[in-house]
Amino acid sequence: MPATPDGLPPLRDVIARYELNALKQLGQNFLLDLNLTDRIARSAGELRGRTVIEIGPGPGGLTRALLANGADTVIAIERDRRCIAALAEVSEAYSGRLTVIEADALEMDITALAKGPSKVVANLPYNVATPLMLSWLPDATRFESFTLMFQREVAERLAAEPGTKAYGRLAVAAQWRCTVDLLFDISPRAFTPAPKVTSTVVELLPRAKPLAEADPKVLEMVTAAAFNQRRKMLRAALRGLVPDAEAMLNEAGIEPTQRAEELSVEQFCALARAYAARKPQQ
Repeated sequence: MPATPDGLPPLRDVIARYELNALKQLGQNFLLDLNLTDRIARSAGELRGRTVIEIGPGPGGLTRALLANGADTVIAIERDRRCIAALAEVSEAYSGRLTVIEADALEMDITALAKGPSKVVANLPYNVATPLMLSWLPDATRFESFTLMFQREVAERLAAEPGTKAYGRLAVAAQWRCTVDLLFDISPRAFTPAPKVTSTVVELLPRAKPLAEADPKVLEMVTAAAFNQRRKMLRAALRGLVPDAEAMLNEAGIEPTQRAEELSVEQFCALARAYAARKPQQ
């Protein structure tokens, strides 16, 4: 088959030559359509003058698109040793603008890689997408943006609004620190092998400061307690957290008869502040 515009062989040829059959235990589903990888790269905005961190590049489809769209440097973190040689070809074709780190991204602090203006752009492996994203949120302001692919269901939970079934702890955690925008869907047929679910590319833009004041650990504690019993009124759902839950809710300006899915992120923050103020008295 003819080479692609960057002079590199088609991804299917790369996969065949390096025997890169997708491994289920690594959550691998390779996106081979270069039009789609280019669309993801372009959706990340201006890449010139930026360091782009990519997780799980696999055979390098999105990696090529990021470099072709002008990223100064791409730092790709790849756990699968089989992919390293294939990515070395990409690095050679783009004059060393690609750095590949063989590592498990779950065990890395990617903020240490952010030199100057930086973005994270990745087709995240499904099995680690949520824990990875949550681990990055505390230092989200180190990056200009995150352009990430999730299962559609997870993407909807990230962007969910109060009062909807999808709204929960994930929405509160993400929206407290970032604005969340669902960009576009990708059909299962675009992947090899085809997953059983539709994927969605999501943009998270870090807020200059969190949406409202709250201690992050306390906020996680109260949202977990509230959503673990989401069908109950908050005065009952929070009783395991604090005996006088109704008084605490009143202090936070929240109706004790409300349920977790009805509270805004700001109200959860108010609840976290009320709980933190009461803790020394416990």
